[in-house]
Amino acid sequence: MDLPALRAALHRWLFRVSGPEPAPIQLGQRRIFVLPTRFGLAFALTLLVMLLASINYTLSLGFALTFLIGSVAWVSIHHAFRNLVGLSVTPGKAEAVFCGSPARFGIILNNPALRPRQGLHLASSRASEALHSAAPFDIEACSSTVQDIHLATHHRGWLPLPRLTLETRYPLGLIRAWSLFQPDVRCLVYPTPEADGPPLPVGRDTDSGLGGRGSGQDDFAGLRHHQPADSPRHVAWKAVARGGPWRTKEFDGAGARDVQLDWKRMPAGMGIEARLARLTRWVMEADRAGIDFGLSLPGAEIPPGRGQAHRHACLTRLALFGLHDD
Repeated sequence: MDLPALRAALHRWLFRVSGPEPAPIQLGQRRIFVLPTRFGLAFALTLLVMLLASINYTLSLGFALTFLIGSVAWVSIHHAFRNLVGLSVTPGKAEAVFCGSPARFGIILNNPALRPRQGLHLASSRASEALHSAAPFDIEACSSTVQDIHLATHHRGWLPLPRLTLETRYPLGLIRAWSLFQPDVRCLVYPTPEADGPPLPVGRDTDSGLGGRGSGQDDFAGLRHHQPADSPRHVAWKAVARGGPWRTKEFDGAGARDVQLDWKRMPAGMGIEARLARLTRWVMEADRAGIDFGLSLPGAEIPPGRGQAHRHACLTRLALFGLHDD
C-alpha cells in the first residue's frame, strides 16, 4: 500500500470520515476529539512547576492552590466536550455560481439540548480555498442556526463541499474540542462568461453560432395568455391595471428571432473553454433580452425556450460539457 492510501486509511479510521455523509449528521461522543491548546499546555506546565515547588518546600497552601486550579482545568475538558456532543448537521441549498465567483454553502446546525452551545467555530479543511474565516457563534437552547462556508471557484462543473471542522475552546481556552464531517452537498459552477466578444447577433443569420427563425418584436401582433416565463416588459400592464386578466403582447417582424446557439457554428480553431465562455455569455444576453433561445452541443440539444428553468438547463449543459459527471 502506497503512502497516500495508507494516510487516507489512517484518516478514515482515526476521524471516522470516509467521504460525503447523508444528512442529518449526528455528532456523537465517538466523533468528538479533545486535546489541550497551546495555552492549555503552558497552563499544565505552570501547574507542574507549582506542584514541584509545593513538594520541595512542603507548602500546604501550595498543594491546595495547585489542585484547585488543576480541578478547574479538568472540569473544562468536560464542558468543552459537552459543548459539541449531541449537535446535528444538515446541509442547506448551494446556489449555482459562475466560475470565479465564490461558492456559498449553507450549513444548518441544530441544538436539541436544553443548554446553549457557545463559542463554536466552523471552518473548511481547505484553508487555502476558504475566502474568509467565519466568526465564532453561539446556538441557543432548542434552536438552530445557519452558517455559511465560502469557497473560491477555479473550474466549471460540480464543486463538492470539502470536509468541515466544527470546534470549540469554551469555556477557558485551555481545551480544544473538535469534530470532522463532510455533508453530502455540492455546488454547480457555470463557465465564466466571455468578457469581450461579439454581441448576440439577433435578427440575422451568421456563422458566429446562431441560427434563427422569424418571430420578431417589431410590430404588435396581438395578445395571448400570460405565461410565468414571459418577460415583464411584454405584459399588457394597461389591461392588468383595469382589472382584466394577464395578457402578453406578441410581435411580428424581423427585429428579433428565436435563436439556436450552435456549437458547430462557432469560429474554427476556437478552443473548448473559449466556446463555452462565448455560449455562456450569449445565453445570459438572450435571457436578459427575453428572446427564446436554444442550445446545440455535440451529443445534446435543448430546443428554444425562455425563463429561469430554461436558462439553468442551458448553463448546466455548458458547465458539465465534457466532464465525467455530465
